[in-house]
Amino acid sequence: MDTSKDKKHHYNLTVAWTGNKGEGTQNYRTYERSHTVFIENKADILCSSDPSFRGDKTKHNPEELFLASLSGCHMLWFLHLCSVAGITVVEYTDQAIGTMIENSNGSGYFEEVTLKPKVVITDITMIEKANALHHEANKYCFIANSCNFPVKHEPICTVKND
Repeated sequence: MDTSKDKKHHYNLTVAWTGNKGEGTQNYRTYERSHTVFIENKADILCSSDPSFRGDKTKHNPEELFLASLSGCHMLWFLHLCSVAGITVVEYTDQAIGTMIENSNGSGYFEEVTLKPKVVITDITMIEKANALHHEANKYCFIANSCNFPVKHEPICTVKND
């Protein structure tokens, strides 16, 4: 690959633990898993761990944000590829599902993710091409390309009723 045309993109954010209830991490039950993601000029994201790991169920957890990143990256590439291919998308929703394995020692990993995009387009003759572009979008998705597990797709494409 010719790296002379490759570009590097840098991302910066701050994650600050907000769960010290006064005793710090003296033991597993003395602290909250709450933290906040700060990104300059953007809304703060209130986070915690998954409720299975003593987290606050009303806040986003890293696993959900990871799944959202995969889904969002795929969607953005798909929409781009559709616009280039002359496919007009008027609606897009994705019911993304991820499966994470927790090992007996407490570590874990995602074993797979399935994206289930429901896409509405304006031209019935483009349904097959639109569905095929999900495969192409996966090839371009920065987040999917960074994963060591399969990212599957089960798209449903329909046509807008006027």
